[in-house]
Amino acid sequence: MGTRSIGVVQPQQVSLPLTEKGLLLESGATLPAVTVQYETYGRLSPTGDNAILVLHAFSGDAHAAGRHAEEDRYPGWWDDMIGPGKAFDTDRFFVVCSNVLGGCQGTTGPGSINPATGRHYALDFPVVTIGDMVDVQKRLLDILGIDRLYAVAGGSMGGMQALEWAVRYPQMVERAIVLASTSRLNSQGIAFNAVGRNAIMSDPAWNNGEYYGAPQPGHGLAIARMVGHITYLSSESMRQKFGRRLQNGRPGNLAFDDQFEVESYLAYQGEKFVDRFDANSYIYLTKAMDYYDLAGSWGGMEAAMRRVEGSLLVLSYSSDWLFPTEQSKEIVYALARAGKDVSFNEIQSPYGHDSFLLEASLQSELITAFLTGKKR
Repeated sequence: MGTRSIGVVQPQQVSLPLTEKGLLLESGATLPAVTVQYETYGRLSPTGDNAILVLHAFSGDAHAAGRHAEEDRYPGWWDDMIGPGKAFDTDRFFVVCSNVLGGCQGTTGPGSINPATGRHYALDFPVVTIGDMVDVQKRLLDILGIDRLYAVAGGSMGGMQALEWAVRYPQMVERAIVLASTSRLNSQGIAFNAVGRNAIMSDPAWNNGEYYGAPQPGHGLAIARMVGHITYLSSESMRQKFGRRLQNGRPGNLAFDDQFEVESYLAYQGEKFVDRFDANSYIYLTKAMDYYDLAGSWGGMEAAMRRVEGSLLVLSYSSDWLFPTEQSKEIVYALARAGKDVSFNEIQSPYGHDSFLLEASLQSELITAFLTGKKR
């Protein structure tokens, strides 16, 4: 596997062509206008048969690889996986990644301007679903002239989208890669999302979502991120990274300020998140995850999987307690019962749910084999 970077990339935006009725959502509500931010890597082949759609997780965005400027300190969120000679080899594939509907990184969401009022949508933005996100991605691909996907791939919330793609648009999807994901959240996952939303809504600055033009509810959003970040790690990874180490190597005065390394780390993660994410998008996207239920939407798991026409690769991670291996196996078993082509592997990793972002070497071998192997 090569380690070359794709270099500097530029985000792009496009307004979806809509009728006067706008974009109809699964809730029955409509959006009069939708803008999508996306990035592309590599080149689309003359026959259009090499496109891969990469789908980001909850807190991700369209910037999956490369850097926006040479001096950028950090590359895109999956830079270890996308580029020349990497698992998603841009010498061979044309990779597309877009910010999801309801997000806050360039695609229409609650922080966007409502054309009907000239004000930010805030809570007037309609509830969106994983299916709505996929439908918007489909419209983006139509604009790009892509009518068939060599593969779709995503982890966590991105895995939900990849699974939905394989079921909703089966004739378009030749392969789907689902990492650290599920066909529906369990009550524990819903509970953690509820805690995050309540932290935001309890912040006085939230003002029922009407905080645009003023400081956003940073304290509540930071707490939500701290809680969420704990779920992305594992007990072992936290032990290895922090243990019970104190910031200065020795106890200070017995007090309530942050003295353990893990405390300061979580505080830093919360502060950093506030700088780049919108609190209302946090509420909308976690609700979209909560509502996602593949079996409930398609008349049962086997009925849903019978719609699939492509091959699937499902990867889980041994220490992921947020989306544990048993949830991945539910997907695999349903596909197998439906007679579909499915491969599965549980990767041994200490990094918890974040493993799909960190275990580039281990998962690259599996993904490369899946992408380059012949279909049955």
